[in-house]
Amino acid sequence: MEKKSILIAMHYLELGGAENALIGLLQSLDYSRVDVTLFLHSQRGEMLRHIPREVKLLPEIPAYAVIEAPLTEALRRRQFGVAFGRLLARIRHSRYLSRLQHQSPSATEIRNFDCSIHSYVARHVSPHLPVIDKREYDIAVSFLTPHDYVLSKVHARKKICWIHTDYSRVAVNAPLELPVWSAYDNIVSISPGVTGAFLQTFPSLRDKIVEIGNILPASIIRRLADEVTIPVTDIDSHRVSLLSIGRFSHAKNFDSIPDIARRLRDTHGLTDFRWDIIGYGSDRELILDRISEAGVEDCVRVLGKRTNPYPYIKACDLYVQPSRYEGRCVTVQEARLLGKPVIVSDYPTAPAQVEDGVDGLILPLDNALFAEGLAKAILNKDITDTLARNIAARDYSDRSEIDKFYSLIAN
Repeated sequence: MEKKSILIAMHYLELGGAENALIGLLQSLDYSRVDVTLFLHSQRGEMLRHIPREVKLLPEIPAYAVIEAPLTEALRRRQFGVAFGRLLARIRHSRYLSRLQHQSPSATEIRNFDCSIHSYVARHVSPHLPVIDKREYDIAVSFLTPHDYVLSKVHARKKICWIHTDYSRVAVNAPLELPVWSAYDNIVSISPGVTGAFLQTFPSLRDKIVEIGNILPASIIRRLADEVTIPVTDIDSHRVSLLSIGRFSHAKNFDSIPDIARRLRDTHGLTDFRWDIIGYGSDRELILDRISEAGVEDCVRVLGKRTNPYPYIKACDLYVQPSRYEGRCVTVQEARLLGKPVIVSDYPTAPAQVEDGVDGLILPLDNALFAEGLAKAILNKDITDTLARNIAARDYSDRSEIDKFYSLIAN
């Protein structure tokens, strides 16, 4: 294959599913075959140090760096066009939500509509952004939505974008987004479940879809799992250790953990467990309120953001993902990579990632039924031992997926 020049654009490299998937891709590439340039809107995040030395990192551009920053920061840095675009996007997105609320008055459903604001921001901010790079590339990749910026601000012969989200659970403004998706040569989906949900919203894009699973940076994850000693205050070897990691958002459903924990204690008689939650996000106060309401301060803890969460995965007994929806949950994949039994809720894409009863358990997305299934797993060590044995016999790095990427950029 002729050596290809590739530009990949990403928001930042905080610890997160899409970010880890990007590092996994970069770590798996053969740099005798590709010449890769990386553009980050904001050069921040724990995973920055894991960018391969062969990758050229473009300088940060001030206008892009404030797209997701507080508006006051955009104004302080004199990015008035970006600030104006974001304000206009907020107004028009609010009108969109108002129309939808008349059609679907459920407040819970309306929260899912928040995901669509990024498309509004991209549309109204893009005119105020400079070109990312004047060079023309063979391939330009937009690794995370919104995809407007690579489409209009990068010169490339071929353009590819990624889907990481379960579109069956996100109310999007399809007429607004369709022209952007349609302009790409290919759309990479991370799983069959993600593909199916996306095509329900955008059926005309079927011929553009290529499925490439997330590639985990296995060696980095294993090294990080051994890198840091967990503080003594975070360890209790006399209790069953449950762990959940992710953004504190509606999708992750961490606000249900306190009620599930209460049921484990009050209904199923379990008192010797502790459930830690690692992450950050807008739902932090909601989760803390739920912990107080359920009276489970003794067994549920919000640890907040951890620069390196992998030692906590290595130390836990069970990794639990009670999400309302996912694309393809990277932390579930990471937990199994470290040999941990996983328990997930029955979100639509779960069966595509977890083989129920073989390398994980899929439990109903209902607090009472989820607690019942989780209690059985805790009380019956044969169940978790079987899961752990099966997991140990499998490879969860998915490095073979890199060949699909080579095929995609060669055609």
